[in-house]
Amino acid sequence: MSMPRLAYATIGLASLSLTLVACAPKAPPGAPPPASPFAEAILYDTNGQQTGQVTLIPNGHVLAGSVRVTRGLTPGPHGMHIHAIGQCTLKDFASAGGHLNPTGKQHGLDNPAGSHVGDLPMLVADASGAAAMEFTVHGDLDTVLDADGGSFVIHADADDMKTDPAGNSGARIMCGVFYKKGG
Repeated sequence: MSMPRLAYATIGLASLSLTLVACAPKAPPGAPPPASPFAEAILYDTNGQQTGQVTLIPNGHVLAGSVRVTRGLTPGPHGMHIHAIGQCTLKDFASAGGHLNPTGKQHGLDNPAGSHVGDLPMLVADASGAAAMEFTVHGDLDTVLDADGGSFVIHADADDMKTDPAGNSGARIMCGVFYKKGG
């Protein structure tokens, strides 16, 4: 006794459908982007080449930050800060202004007189010149994204975490302007 041709065709189509579904593209791994507003900056080096990305996501009374640099850093520690002006004019990024400091504090996370809102922990690059880390900003999106905007700067040298105004962290070697995204 043989199976009718319609049954073979149905089984064949069902098998093909399952195969196509199994091979369909999947969503990338990781958390979906936040539905509420957040800030993002794309980092560029002094030659205008894209080097990484920074995000700031509101989390209660602070901002949860993350930075990822894919290339271009010398191995070792680098100062990184949120700067007060949303501009990154090549070659020296001086247009980004000073550190974000709405409360008029001294520089450095180790300064007993307090620190700027824009003062952040040290970013440490690996042997390939890449770096990634998460950090906390003791401020809010409205402060970072005020009328003249805000930017993220990575410096050539380590930050001593106490010397005003910038911790002796050297030249500005990467910069990105924050833009509001989401929500």
